[in-house]
Amino acid sequence: MHYLYLFFAILAETIGTTALQASQQFTRAGPAVVVVVAYGASFYLMALALKVMPVGIVYAIWSGLGIVFIAMIGYVVFGQVLDTAAVLGLALILAGILVIHLFSGSTTH
Repeated sequence: MHYLYLFFAILAETIGTTALQASQQFTRAGPAVVVVVAYGASFYLMALALKVMPVGIVYAIWSGLGIVFIAMIGYVVFGQVLDTAAVLGLALILAGILVIHLFSGSTTH
């Protein structure tokens, strides 16, 4: 269940960050409200995952996948182009998350 909480925390964080871009530096009220609600939900769900998983592992997965998802959304929705170095860096982040999942015994208490 803790991975489900973490997945939805990442989803909420991704929604919040996308709304942050859409809020145009908090000058648009609707997206700004979405930012606050989504980040609140994200931190609450992450706290639920922290009941079972260590903070370093949760934060690594949460931030790493959030970075990758936001980069993809930036490309698709906002037309932000990634160069080869950025794509390579994102691939390394994903590789790091896979190493944590496949080989680390630290993923749960």
